[in-house]
Amino acid sequence: MKCFSIDLDGTLLNSEHDITEASLQTIHELLEDGHEVILNTGRAYGDVIKIKALENLQIPIFCVNGAVLFSQTRELLYEATISQEMYREIFPILKGLGVGILVYTNYGGFPSTLPPLHKKSKEELNILFEDFNYDEILEKDQLKIYKLIALTHHDELEKVEEVKMALEGKFDISMASSFPNNVEITSNEAHKGKALLRYQKMLNLDFEEIIAFGDGGNDLAQFEAATTSVAMANAPLHVQQKADIITKSNDEDGFAYAVRHLLNNEK
Repeated sequence: MKCFSIDLDGTLLNSEHDITEASLQTIHELLEDGHEVILNTGRAYGDVIKIKALENLQIPIFCVNGAVLFSQTRELLYEATISQEMYREIFPILKGLGVGILVYTNYGGFPSTLPPLHKKSKEELNILFEDFNYDEILEKDQLKIYKLIALTHHDELEKVEEVKMALEGKFDISMASSFPNNVEITSNEAHKGKALLRYQKMLNLDFEEIIAFGDGGNDLAQFEAATTSVAMANAPLHVQQKADIITKSNDEDGFAYAVRHLLNNEK
């Protein structure tokens, strides 16, 4: 059994945030052939299951960069959280750097999750972050914090490095960028690669190969665990340089193209 671990945004999803028929067909064929297909995304669970094409797919979903793992029947298998104490230390550092802050929790994302923000203007984003009362998050009962996202504007990308430098080595966290203008901060146990190995162990599976598909900095973690890593043509150069194979872009059915290429080479 091979394991195909697939990122969503910029990889399986095209620029319209849709999954094409070719990609869906490829997933169905892999499942029919007895392989494991896993969605391995930085998205929150709620933002994954909103995608219509995924409604009838019974496959595992790893969310929030490996912080939350769901089985193919949507059973919660594992959670890695950021403690409230650590949150209280990290939050003012981010606030002081003047970045937007998203907080992913078991109650959803505050003031939002990332996908709904992609088309908002700089002014709209500034108002969203300035007006939101972050103190209300910590008042929630049985709160679990899965991830913080430090979000910068595209004309302030230098802040991405400032965030990484401010947090590096001070906390037991993982940091990765799903897009060039963000830093995603999770527990050190939340990691797309560790999630694959954890799942394999929890379900006592033996993957003959792990083939990972991605386009973002947060996919380097799953490339580490993979026997074969596949970067999309739309991935930044530093991600492509870490991959074994570079396929076509997410707007050219790069996932389906790479799977055909890999499986045909075995025949």
